Amino acid sequence: MTIAPDKKIYFLSDFHLGAPNAAESLIREKKVVSFLESIRTTAAAIFIVGDIFDFWFEYNNVVPKGYVRLLGKMAELSDAGIPIHVFVGNHDMWMSGYFEQEMNIPVYHEPRVFSWNNKQFLIGHGDGLGPGDHGYKFIKKIFRNPICKKLFGLLHPAVGIALANYFSRKSREKTGNADEIFLGEDKEWLIIYAKEVIKTTPYDYLIFGHRHFPLDLKLSDKSHYINLGDWIRNFTYAEFNGSDLTLKTFS
Repeated sequence: MTIAPDKKIYFLSDFHLGAPNAAESLIREKKVVSFLESIRTTAAAIFIVGDIFDFWFEYNNVVPKGYVRLLGKMAELSDAGIPIHVFVGNHDMWMSGYFEQEMNIPVYHEPRVFSWNNKQFLIGHGDGLGPGDHGYKFIKKIFRNPICKKLFGLLHPAVGIALANYFSRKSREKTGNADEIFLGEDKEWLIIYAKEVIKTTPYDYLIFGHRHFPLDLKLSDKSHYINLGDWIRNFTYAEFNGSDLTLKTFS
């Protein structure tokens, strides 16, 4: 694909809407909506790379209450012909057709490769990649298991959503701000993963969310590892203008 000279591709992630409470979440949601509106005329495509929500589960006929401003804006831009791509994160991996059916927005559950202007991109949320984190990788397999997902869907939404929110809150209390702390190249699992990947496929950009700090790290003469930061404290995003990708802050 080729990007028109006056167009750009935008990448952002980790809104965690719903956390820590409705009032603070609404402030962030309005900021995300303002950003999406600000790029309406320049966006060739928009990539939201996981953890839009702090919890999301699609029952057969029910979706979690709220987020109407963001969902409405995404539907509006999609209807206007702007391609929007969504990746699931570790907090909202239970997407199963709602975005596709209601907004014509594809949802990806694994990293995907895209190419624009002869530049190759590997894009994904990033959870469970690289060495370590075996406890989460085990839990992820359980959560993604179709049988486990169906059993959870049998719970009444009032019970299921309350239960999920409780465990999400407890998890956040336990981990604190660990996602915001850069551990160094030799200890960041996603960087280790990216370095292994480019040994066989030298992508120009490997773009991930999950870790809540913005980072553009040059891995080789060709490849860059990009972490998108978050929309809790950093309000950062990446912008590709057809030749170069830049991390920026929205204010």
